Amino acid sequence: MSKANRVGLVVGVGPSQGLGAALARRFAREGLHVFLAGRTEARLFEMAEEIGRAGGGATAVPIDTTQSEDVVKLFERVDAEGGSLDLVAYNAGNAAVGSLVEMDEQFFEDVWRVVCLGGFLVGREASRRMVAQGCGSILFTGATASLRSRPPFAAFASAKAGLRALAAGLAREVGPQGVHVGHVVVDGMIDGDQLNQRFPQLRAQQGENGMLNIEAIAQTFWNLHAQPPSAWSFEIDLRPQGENW
Repeated sequence: MSKANRVGLVVGVGPSQGLGAALARRFAREGLHVFLAGRTEARLFEMAEEIGRAGGGATAVPIDTTQSEDVVKLFERVDAEGGSLDLVAYNAGNAAVGSLVEMDEQFFEDVWRVVCLGGFLVGREASRRMVAQGCGSILFTGATASLRSRPPFAAFASAKAGLRALAAGLAREVGPQGVHVGHVVVDGMIDGDQLNQRFPQLRAQQGENGMLNIEAIAQTFWNLHAQPPSAWSFEIDLRPQGENW
């Protein structure tokens, strides 16, 4: 299969200085035509243009990942590109905060739908295609909350723990059929626009290597995808040098 016929998909692409965008750039540098999926249309098209200016290929597809119809249509767009679906990264999430005691059920469900249900829908559609071709990687972005639940992130942690369990079950189901499923625990603050714009003082406070670099995280995703089938990892955890864990 030539590089021109290799396809990647990143679900959960936001600002240029965000993990989803970093994943897309990294995959494009390896020659994959990258599909960019998310809710904010303008950001997706800006990112596709950025990748194009760098010499890569990208297609922007605005979707709501909690809607089965949107996810199916997304993969139908990917099918139309032809070639092999090499790599899918599910990066959609919302680090929503709230008191469980004061929370209504709609808030709790909305968090779960984005983090966990969306992961199921994307994992299901990716698996169906990759099992048929006998190869491919499906990688899920985890968080500290995947392993520990603390207020006010308990709803988010419930959804992230569910996503981790989903990924583990999927890995055991489709791994023997040639599909590599992985879960990356991002344990710490990410040095990107989401935090830096809200809390501009954080980077200076954390000091050198106190926050996770988005390009370094993206490199680990690629390394996970590139592992030979004789030595696959299911889970990798990443944290900055100074993180207390």
